[in-house]
This record gives sequence, structure tokens and C-alpha cells, in this order.
Amino acid sequence: MELLGNALPWILIVVSVALIGLILLQRSGAELGGAFGGGDGSGGTLYTRRGFEQVLFIVTIVLAVVFVVANFGALLMLAR
Repeated sequence: MELLGNALPWILIVVSVALIGLILLQRSGAELGGAFGGGDGSGGTLYTRRGFEQVLFIVTIVLAVVFVVANFGALLMLAR
């Protein structure tokens, strides 16, 4: 248990840096012009992810879940 307690902050750091990197790599769906009524000319059409972009999206969701679970684990370890 002590080993996990020592490793958990490092795990959280690695997962959070990876999560930030994955979020920054994703395509932005809403640009600044869209916030003021403009747009990119797509007309509000639905955008589907394909290929590597879909894998990137799924890995981002998985890392977000791992990050939340690791934080709850850290919270439970601190409560003891």
C-alpha cells in the first residue's frame, strides 16, 4: 500500500500531461468566429470522426476516466 501511495502522484502527473496533450491534438469544432455568429462555412453540419482522429478521441475518454479514478483513489488514501 505504501508503494501505491508513493507512486500515485507520479501516475497522476503522467496521466494529466498525456490528457492535456491529447486534448490539444484534437480538432477544434468551435472556432472564435462561431462564438459571434459566424462560422467556417460548414452550415452546422454534423462532423464524424474517422481513423486516427476517432482513436485519439477514444483514448482521450479512457485517459479521462483513468484520471478521475486515480484521483478518487488518492482521495481515499488521504482519508485514511
